[in-house]
Amino acid sequence: MSSSAPQQPARDLRFFLTVPHACSYLPEREATTLFLDPQESPGQNVYDALALLGFRRSGRHLYRPHCEGCSACISVRIPVEDFSPNRTQRKLLRRNDDLTMHERPAFFDAEHYELYARYIRTRHADGDMYPPSHEQYRTFLTLDHPYARLLEFRRNERLLAVAAIDHLSHGLSAIYTFFDPDPELERRSLGVYAVLRQVEMARELGLPHVYLGYWIRESRKMNYKRTFQPLEYLDGRHWRRAIPL
Repeated sequence: MSSSAPQQPARDLRFFLTVPHACSYLPEREATTLFLDPQESPGQNVYDALALLGFRRSGRHLYRPHCEGCSACISVRIPVEDFSPNRTQRKLLRRNDDLTMHERPAFFDAEHYELYARYIRTRHADGDMYPPSHEQYRTFLTLDHPYARLLEFRRNERLLAVAAIDHLSHGLSAIYTFFDPDPELERRSLGVYAVLRQVEMARELGLPHVYLGYWIRESRKMNYKRTFQPLEYLDGRHWRRAIPL
C-alpha cells in the first residue's frame, strides 16, 4: 500500500455521523464526527487504510471530523527519514537522556491512571475530559489489540509520562500523551519528547511516518506540531509536504 496517497478499504464499510456537538478545539463552533460502524472490529488492514484517509482511533472507535462548512482540522504526519530535530529538540533529547522507555500492551494500569488523573485535573480542568474517571480512561486509552501499545517514560522508578501509540503498516500513530504536571518538570517538555522518541522508534522499525493527528491553525495548544519539520498534511486526496499557512 502506498503511504503517499489514500487507498480505499478492500471491502464496503458502514459509517455513522454524529449529531452536531460543541467543538472541542474552537469556541462557539459546532462539530460533526464521522465514525466507523462500532460493530466493525478495527482490524489492522481496515485501520491501515483508514489512517491514510485521516481517521484516528479513540478506544475501539475510528473517526475523523466531518464538519459542514469547516475544514480547520488538518491531518498531519512526520516523514521519518527526512525529519531532523531542530536545536531546541536536540536540547530536549539531551535533557531527558536520563529517562528510560518501556513498551507495554494497552491494558489498564493503576499507576498509569493515577498519573493520567493528575494530568487532567492540573492541565485540562476546562476540557471535556474533566473530571477524569476509570471508565473514561479505559474507554479512551485501553484496547486489547496487538497494534495498541503504551510507552512508559521513567526516571529511575518514577513514572513521568505515558504515550499511547498504534503500530500501523506505514507508521506509528501518536494517540495521546499524558505526563507528570509537576512544575519542576516543565523544562523537560515531556509531550514533545515523547513524539521525538516515537520518531526514533519508527526509524528503528523501518516505518516511514509518525501520525500526529489533527493540526488546527487557530488552536494554540497545537502549535507544537509545527515544530516538527518537515511536516506532511492530507489535502483530502493526497499527502503533501508543508502544511498551509
